[in-house]
Amino acid sequence: MRLRVRSWRPLGILASLILILVVVQLLRPVPPIQLRTSMPATLTVPGPTAHIPWPSAGQSALAVAGVGMVGTSGTITPTPIASLAKMMVAYLILKDHPLGAGQNGPQLTVTPADVALYQSDAAGNQSVLPVAAGEVLNERQMLEGLLLPSGNNVATMLARWDAGSLSAFVAKMNAAAKALGMTQSHYADASGVDQATVSTAVDQVRLAEADMANPVFAAIVRLPQATLPVAGVVYNVNADLGHAGIIGVKTGSTTAAGGCLVAAREVTVGGTPRLVIGAVLGQGGLQPLPDALAAGKRLMAAVPGLFAMVHPVRAGQVAASLVAPWTHPVALAVPAPAPGFVGWGGLRASAHVAPTADLKPGKPVAAGTKVASLTLTVGRQTATLPLAAGVAIAPPSLAWRLMRP
Repeated sequence: MRLRVRSWRPLGILASLILILVVVQLLRPVPPIQLRTSMPATLTVPGPTAHIPWPSAGQSALAVAGVGMVGTSGTITPTPIASLAKMMVAYLILKDHPLGAGQNGPQLTVTPADVALYQSDAAGNQSVLPVAAGEVLNERQMLEGLLLPSGNNVATMLARWDAGSLSAFVAKMNAAAKALGMTQSHYADASGVDQATVSTAVDQVRLAEADMANPVFAAIVRLPQATLPVAGVVYNVNADLGHAGIIGVKTGSTTAAGGCLVAAREVTVGGTPRLVIGAVLGQGGLQPLPDALAAGKRLMAAVPGLFAMVHPVRAGQVAASLVAPWTHPVALAVPAPAPGFVGWGGLRASAHVAPTADLKPGKPVAAGTKVASLTLTVGRQTATLPLAAGVAIAPPSLAWRLMRP
């Protein structure tokens, strides 16, 4: 009888150990479902790289409004920009004194001091708008005189009207440049005749995009001519207007700056009009401004073949997975249709996957549950897509919980 009791004692101990092990296994925390990204953070848009007919001299830049910089040529360093400075004058005037559709704005009466300014600028062989004492010009007419014949005297008149003095207005120009991210620009005057007024092709493209977003500015710079009270018919210096689809923007030329041009045209991509802006600075030679115009025309003529709707990811492409140790990984695929962006071959894009649902330990995930998001960024274009579980994830089984290592 004693031998029988002793033989059961080890079995009791073993049973106790097994019971303890079962309890421990059941009480152990279940590991959470992990979200693992399988898509690289940086993507390259497939397709051939766009061939851009850059000028052989100076510096240039090309961008798509709302998308970003396509490319640059030459050394991007601050250089005199001549009358391109007037784009900033117009930007500030329309910002401080906005005009609606059909509005002409407040009126300015030309003073004897304004006439003296005109005569002085004309004597210096500058581009000017003829004015007479007592002449009344509204804001829209002043902007036409600023942007079409590129009146240096009008730039100074507008500066004094807006800020009280030229120096105060120049300070506003530099503050606006900083706010627009024009980090390599400095304004020393309003007209650009001062060679200390400098910028880059990249900064001028950035400013032109902000200007062209204003419908009043965009309407004025595409005018071939305008009629003003004293000056009569004035013509747009931009001889490229209407050629190669060009709808603006501004020319500039001095000995220090050479020939300069900022040009814009619209191109339809994916059924939507897109504004493309190019800047050409520092064109030399015997005819610097015609050289800049010719370079700008070649650049804009090539625009329609440069861009298309691109797809950095394809529908069904796996962007991430849900991983749980008690089951097979569950793929999270890009939904159909995959988004398209305005772009070109070789354009860099970024991808970021982030969880959007609380993946709790041991809790099931139903098929179709949106558990994460994929954010794609192409230039300044962004799209966020939901990522859903392709199949359900059941909670861990009792057998798995008992047998897990």
